[in-house]
Amino acid sequence: MDEVDRKIIRLLQEDSRKSFNKIAESLGIAVGTAYNRVKNLEDKGILKGYTIILDPTELGYGLTALILIQADGRYLPEVEKQLAKLDEVISIYDITGDYDIAVVARFMNRAMLNNFIKSTLKMPHVSKTVTNVVLNVVKEDFRVKV
Repeated sequence: MDEVDRKIIRLLQEDSRKSFNKIAESLGIAVGTAYNRVKNLEDKGILKGYTIILDPTELGYGLTALILIQADGRYLPEVEKQLAKLDEVISIYDITGDYDIAVVARFMNRAMLNNFIKSTLKMPHVSKTVTNVVLNVVKEDFRVKV
């Protein structure tokens, strides 16, 4: 990946609907080159998809929680797969320390959060959870800086 690829990624992160014509014009390259570069980034798995950025609060998801989970290590992938299927879950991380898994999830209200925690605790191989509710979002940007 060279500087042209990095510039293409930056342009697409600003606006994933940007046309090949606009990319080419911005970078001073041929449209075919822009197309081939983007296709190559997709083929390599660097560009995994194109999406929009939503405001979860405007959609009714005003409650974000960080949930730490202790699970039996042998069954960690199994627990994570179950969690990954849940619509509320944004991110799942294997972590070090006293807990094994960190989950970031969004909820419409406390009742949804309560149900999520109770059902997580009922999952086989989950022994303990600690829930932290987000009070203010200071920064939330999942784009990778290139």
